[in-house]
Amino acid sequence: MNILVDESPDIIALLDAGAQYGKVIDRKVRELNVGTELLPLDTPAADIIKGKFKAIIISGGPDSVTEPGSPQCDPEIFKIGIPVLGICYGLQLINHAFKGKVEAKEAREDGQFDIVVDETCPLFHTLDSRQSVLLTHGDTVTEVADGFKVVAQSGGNDMVAAIAHQSLPLYGVQFHPEVDLTINGKTMMKNFLYNISGCVGNFTIANREASCISEIINLISDKKKVIVLVSGGVDSTVCAALLHKAISSDSIYALHINNGFSRLNESDNVVKALNGIGLNVRYVDASEAFYAARTTISKTLANGELSKRETLALRDTVEPEDKRKIIGDTFMRVVDTELLAMKLDPDDCLLAQGTLRPDLIESASSIASKVADAIKTHHNDTELVRNLRDQGRIVEPLKDFHKDEVRQLGRDLGLSDSFVERHPFPGPGLAIRILCARKPYRDENQHRNTECMVRAIVDFHRNAFNLQHQQNDDNGVNESDDGLLYHRSVNQGLNVEQRESLRTITSAIQLNAILLPIQSVGVQGDSRTYSYAVAISSDIDRALIPWSNLMELSKIIPRILHNVNRVVYLFGSSISVAPTTVTATTLTPDVIQLSQLVDDAANQVMRSAGAVSLLAQMPVVLLPLDFDNVNETSSTPLRRSVVIRPFITRDFMTGVPAVPGKDLPLEVIANMVNAISSVNGVSRVLYDLTAKPPGTTEWE
Repeated sequence: MNILVDESPDIIALLDAGAQYGKVIDRKVRELNVGTELLPLDTPAADIIKGKFKAIIISGGPDSVTEPGSPQCDPEIFKIGIPVLGICYGLQLINHAFKGKVEAKEAREDGQFDIVVDETCPLFHTLDSRQSVLLTHGDTVTEVADGFKVVAQSGGNDMVAAIAHQSLPLYGVQFHPEVDLTINGKTMMKNFLYNISGCVGNFTIANREASCISEIINLISDKKKVIVLVSGGVDSTVCAALLHKAISSDSIYALHINNGFSRLNESDNVVKALNGIGLNVRYVDASEAFYAARTTISKTLANGELSKRETLALRDTVEPEDKRKIIGDTFMRVVDTELLAMKLDPDDCLLAQGTLRPDLIESASSIASKVADAIKTHHNDTELVRNLRDQGRIVEPLKDFHKDEVRQLGRDLGLSDSFVERHPFPGPGLAIRILCARKPYRDENQHRNTECMVRAIVDFHRNAFNLQHQQNDDNGVNESDDGLLYHRSVNQGLNVEQRESLRTITSAIQLNAILLPIQSVGVQGDSRTYSYAVAISSDIDRALIPWSNLMELSKIIPRILHNVNRVVYLFGSSISVAPTTVTATTLTPDVIQLSQLVDDAANQVMRSAGAVSLLAQMPVVLLPLDFDNVNETSSTPLRRSVVIRPFITRDFMTGVPAVPGKDLPLEVIANMVNAISSVNGVSRVLYDLTAKPPGTTEWE
């Protein structure tokens, strides 16, 4: 992108260790009128000096600094006299480089937590001592390096949350100041850039719309035709609007491809709306082609050899990554078919996509990061798409943008709120909001232990009472009591403050918790996880559910159990026994129709209540579970259940669940539950309580 800057602007070096939030750091710094240059983590100190950078920021990453072969920086960068801020992995790298100790601890921190900061530290200038921040890590500093001091602590002062050198401008934070879930993160970043590093804010991004248009004109010659894929979402619509402003309309062909996984009547409504703003959309019903589609997936083995395998047909596929890759590659093949139908030469055509920066980060695209871990493959960044990108056949003017920036650009282009404020809907559509399965998931090595630990967490108060009663009894503690043994394990994973919080939560209401026999995709410690989900239930009246307590519980469970990345609340009567089987589910017409009906039922309630604008997104997810038919011997036809995920975010890299009664009216939630429950084939409705991290926005 062509960026106009003032003369001699402030620039900092951003060393990339593979963080999911690497480009969010870049964006946050640019918002503060300081330029960035994204560099490999091992960039030599000599190159940093030549670059005349004002400061260095080291990003987070998915690795452990103590592992052989883990990414390392040039230790000389700490001796060249310019300020350094290490974030998450960056903090651990600094401490490790100065001979401090970093170790894995039993308890993880994945989500929004309160920390206590040293207000005298320049990094926390003007801030109160208690700060709400995003933490996502398993390793932690257990011994601070010589010359450094602790300037922030988490976990009731059990864990180091920030360090600062006592004489050099070197700082490290275990949390992520760059994301919105760190409430005062922007102030902390400003303190580092301005007060510590001496930046003056003379970097300006002038007219991003003009920069995008300039890029399009530079990429597209007069003879080239551009095929732009439009879904009706804000990203592809803004991309199409930019193209129409940059080049002749005669060179642009807008395609809306119905992949068979759109919402109820979605394609008809989208084509009508897009034609209404002059895009002249060509509609392609390719649903049958998608259902039958397969693709080839390549994988580099440990010995360096390239392994290839062909997937099953999409209608038979259960693996979420396979589904995403099949759909992404099939989009490209359908485009080629349409080019022939339109008598266009593929060699004279470019493909335009509304790809955003978060898509590339989560797919581990080298455009965003050389070392990031893949969380999930986005349909616009599959292997086939990457090959086309390498050939120079892809136009992506929004690849450096985040969702809120695209919305602002859309407003600048004159698009109406019906496009700009529309909730994001994934390119693969409902295909990734249908959890497919043929058999229940059960990790034989960890299942029983995890199940018992989950029960011990929700029974924490009762077990604590029993333990105290036995300790006071003449016969002493029954060491063979499993409940008390697991209670002790839970106790060890929490600090005093967290124990008290859990005791309060579990004394207020009787809860049941079960381990669901399915997996969901999450992001923990900058890495992809594919792990258990926990369902909490109770017999309390729906209007009296203590939602704030449940939200706190949803943080505690993944903190103790690293193989759990999602927590949900199960409406209806309490369930104490988990299903032992699943409803066989693949992408068949009846399953797709059920997904469309429950999605439409939930969204009709939201629209009629005028509540759509209260949320950033609301996936409605179909689970292959019948909670009222928990074993394989019943002759009752197996049904499926539905999760609603009302989600609040600004940067779409992190976010929190909407709190019922606070962010979303209880009446709206009750009406959604009733509307979904009335759809034939639905067993139960669940509410996703999980922040991102540890759960991703989508379940797959």
